[in-house]
Amino acid sequence: MPVKVSVIIPVYNPGIYIEDCITSLQRQSLPPEEYEVIFVDDGSTDATPARLDALAAEDPRMKVIHQENSGWSGKPRNVGIAASRGEFVMFVDNDDYLGDEALERMYDYGVANGADVVVGKMAGKGRGVPVELFRRNHPRATVENAPLIDSLTPHKMIRRAFLDRTGLRFPEGRRRLEDHVFIAEAYLRAENVSVVSDYVCYYHIRRDDSSNAGFERFDPTGYFKNLREALDVVERYTEPGPVRDRLFRRWLRVEMVERLRARRFLNLPDDYRKELFGEIHEVVVERFGPGVAEGLQPTQQVVAALTAADRYDDVVSFAEWEAGIAPKAAPAHVEWRDGSLSIGFTAEYTSGGEPMTFPADAEAAPLNDTPKDVTEAVEWVAAETAARFGQATADLLLRERSSAAQYFQPVKFTRETVPVGDGEVRLVLRATATVDPAGLPGDGVWDAVVRVKLGGWTKECRLGPAPRATRPTPDVGLVGDRPVLPYWTEPHGNLSLQLGARGKRLGLGGVQPMDVTVSGDRFRAPLPLHVEGDSEVRLRFVSSSRILDASGTLSPAPDGRGAVLEAAMPAKDLSRDTWRVALCLTPGADRPRFTGLPFALRAADGQVLVVPVPGPGVALRLARRARRVVGTARRKVVSRIRIGGQ
Repeated sequence: MPVKVSVIIPVYNPGIYIEDCITSLQRQSLPPEEYEVIFVDDGSTDATPARLDALAAEDPRMKVIHQENSGWSGKPRNVGIAASRGEFVMFVDNDDYLGDEALERMYDYGVANGADVVVGKMAGKGRGVPVELFRRNHPRATVENAPLIDSLTPHKMIRRAFLDRTGLRFPEGRRRLEDHVFIAEAYLRAENVSVVSDYVCYYHIRRDDSSNAGFERFDPTGYFKNLREALDVVERYTEPGPVRDRLFRRWLRVEMVERLRARRFLNLPDDYRKELFGEIHEVVVERFGPGVAEGLQPTQQVVAALTAADRYDDVVSFAEWEAGIAPKAAPAHVEWRDGSLSIGFTAEYTSGGEPMTFPADAEAAPLNDTPKDVTEAVEWVAAETAARFGQATADLLLRERSSAAQYFQPVKFTRETVPVGDGEVRLVLRATATVDPAGLPGDGVWDAVVRVKLGGWTKECRLGPAPRATRPTPDVGLVGDRPVLPYWTEPHGNLSLQLGARGKRLGLGGVQPMDVTVSGDRFRAPLPLHVEGDSEVRLRFVSSSRILDASGTLSPAPDGRGAVLEAAMPAKDLSRDTWRVALCLTPGADRPRFTGLPFALRAADGQVLVVPVPGPGVALRLARRARRVVGTARRKVVSRIRIGGQ
């Protein structure tokens, strides 16, 4: 069967960090015969060569090529391309990993849309990744209709025939930004580029030791020499004008201006800071016409102008002012509505910890001349930002804590100008996000992150803190067959969601036995859970000698507060004993989990009474007896119900 995808991985001394990469490749949903993995060992001096040889000996999908150290990743990738047999090649770094369905989804999307280049959604663990590019799927993306140029790392799937037709290969040798040169040319020469945004395909990882090549301090002279080569590619394949200016703007913004802003710049040693500034100044003057900087945001325009004018001290002072600016987001409401979680919040920018203010009657004015000093620069930024209030936006993203996968949530917002006196106003964004937990992949903890665009700033912050006395505390919601817990972190008081909550996290410990009623062979218990309609659940009754199962139903409470559990008890089977009651909210799960409820049933004299749960000592004795009776198959279940928290 033809190979659909060849995964190419340059390898140099990754140590243990390659293990997650290997595991993710072996877990791919693409059938094993339809992909191959080519590790190109670039002269590693650790135990990696032997590890890869052993892997290749046991897994026919894995191939290893050993070569002398070439100094960077370009040559190993080119060697991998030459050895590949796939219709597409996929470039992966040895300390990153793929989503389990990445190869299958990217390949299918690329074939369906006739793409030469397929860009998969990325998640960054300790590393920055594009955000705006992955708001939605782009079946036919270009550098003009999508922010493709924001993603210049090599981690793409590329049609092999396209590489052969164009002769496109990575620059080789000890150098920087070889991926910028390669990917920029691929975007500009491809017949089509497709972007997959509804599934995280690539996890970009910062090592705990921060030894990734991209985090090593670089030599500014060599770095910006290599950057000029990427600019040469743009000049070769575009005409002078707005498109070229927009592409150049990416390098001016990301590789130059952003390196000279706020704490990122201030945290550098002064001698290195001056050297970096000097090299950036040369590139700005040499390569960028006025149309490039004009399209930047106000703060970025100021930094670009001061840099072009060679005013290092003013760039430092402006960075000191910007370092005190940050967004703040305060929760308004968090409640279940129609099966979704409605999250209300306000957001605004602060300066020095206080709400940021702007001139009330500002009008837009181009930055025709370099500001004479930082005071004038700040005044122009404030006025220009106020004139652009209508472009300010607020977004809510949910970010999975362990993987850093993130997804935009639907948001509606309004912009409100709040007078503060002396001709000044604040801008407050009032927003409501609608979160459908069923659309989030997998269980885990998801942090609520607010992203605010205003003027020259696009910054993120957690949603919170929420004061303990006034914070909204919605119940656990049962969405589909998954319990979803909105909660506030400790000690910071930020909003998070736990999908697949269980045990004590379900919050069932507050149910009082006096609120549970028994009628005939049925019992009814109010539970602090949110359900939209009737949901089937499982119940387990556990005594010292037996386990009995039954089905039950969760329904919305008539007063709209919480849910009501109703179930038929196996009354004829309840002997004169005390029975713990456990609830499973996900009866269809492969491994159903039960949570003990804070009441017990006691059968005596032909009736069933609701009683408090036996104390810990009694519970342990009952569990030991039950284990002796019910045997090995149910030991763990009984122990979990008896001893686990409610």
